[in-house]
Amino acid sequence: MTDDRDIVIEREGIVDLDEQQRGSNPPRNGRRLVDKLVTCVHQACDMGDYEVAEQVLQVLELTVTRRAQPNSFDRRRNIESLVAAHERLWLLRNKLVAAY
Repeated sequence: MTDDRDIVIEREGIVDLDEQQRGSNPPRNGRRLVDKLVTCVHQACDMGDYEVAEQVLQVLELTVTRRAQPNSFDRRRNIESLVAAHERLWLLRNKLVAAY
């Protein structure tokens, strides 16, 4: 028997929406938001859509700098990913400019 709370069915099974909104569940697919955003930046670069890559990179920057991360390893890894994404976009844009 279920109560009046909303329930969401995911691939992993049934998840109580209240628990999901409180953040007590691990991230979907086991990936952090930062990792998903980094992947989006690289995918946009792969597709040659540098404007989208730049916009997602700004969201990534906001995510990395806004959160207080007590674990210094996670913070360092996040910043390294951010720097790598910036470098890739910069290199692709400068290669594009040099081609003209």
